[in-house]
Amino acid sequence: MHFADVLPLQSGASIRAYDLSYETYGTLNADKSNAVLICHALNASHHVAGVYLDDSGAIAPKSEGWWDTMIGPGKPVDTDQFFVIGVNNLGSCFGSTGPMQINPDTNEIYGADFPVVTVQDWVNAQARLLDALGIQTLAAVMGGSLGGMQALSWTLQYPERVRHAVVVASAPNLTAENIAFNEVARRAIVTDPDFHGGHYAKRGVLPQRGLRIARMIGHITYLSDDVMNEKFGRQLRDAANGHESGYRFSTQDVEFQIESYLRYQGDKFSEYFDANTYLLITRALDYFDPASAFGGDLSRALAKVTAKFLLVSFTTDWRFSPARSREIVKALLDNQRDVSYAEIDAPHGHDAFLLDDPRYMGVVRSYFQSKVAV
Repeated sequence: MHFADVLPLQSGASIRAYDLSYETYGTLNADKSNAVLICHALNASHHVAGVYLDDSGAIAPKSEGWWDTMIGPGKPVDTDQFFVIGVNNLGSCFGSTGPMQINPDTNEIYGADFPVVTVQDWVNAQARLLDALGIQTLAAVMGGSLGGMQALSWTLQYPERVRHAVVVASAPNLTAENIAFNEVARRAIVTDPDFHGGHYAKRGVLPQRGLRIARMIGHITYLSDDVMNEKFGRQLRDAANGHESGYRFSTQDVEFQIESYLRYQGDKFSEYFDANTYLLITRALDYFDPASAFGGDLSRALAKVTAKFLLVSFTTDWRFSPARSREIVKALLDNQRDVSYAEIDAPHGHDAFLLDDPRYMGVVRSYFQSKVAV
């Protein structure tokens, strides 16, 4: 969907003549009361569920939506009941206007000149898309990780437009440790010789080395220690090669399976994700802090919330730990709001919010059937 009007941004800058890519699933009912907005995390997109077909009509390989376990006919967010909307955020690289698109004011690729965007800016852009679809009130807004921050922000920016908020594996702001991980990843990108101050597209190159390292750093934080030990342990990539220990004793070669796995993830990521987008989105994560305008008091920050909440966390998620979800729960209870909370004992770390854990799926299904159903 194209938007000609100027969108003011929190930074004081603005953007005009921008596009938002989106997908919908299910059918909007007559009074438009069954809409559910899904907010995506760092490297996801508007393609939330289902699959794409290729030119022959066959299912395209690896085209499954990133939350297909959660959303669809008969699934926890049942598209036989709900009209689900997935939107690709401004600044992303999956169809919505971002650093790889043309700046209408200069007729050149934005590159590093794309304006800084925040979670609040994304919510404002999403609200404009809902306006264009004729949807005034959301049955629910839902997201995991950075998507959960957007869901929380919706209840603050547009309290009258949200009946329920489902916030999964998220936090009211990033810890200093999380900001530190983001900064190391960003430094890997901006110090890549092919970065060229963010204007690499003009040079016909990509800072893939930096993106690879950034993804490797991020991926370590998404997995739990238990999962890494169970999947890889200290296994070597190849069989013993004549040394009693099995090691080659090299500082350069890939020896352990975890090394091979991380390099594979980094290589794959660097082929489809944009470096400037990575910088933008991790900065949006860093900046999000609704309590900052209230002296750090989250209870005061959430006083205007009217939505009912479901929060879900996972015991082994150390990037967005259960303690961070409980901060939101406490702040909502301080304001006597309706809140349900589930802490799932799952071994998968932060990635658990994307996986098909039956207890997790059961909690979400029950919430949507008993509370959100219209």
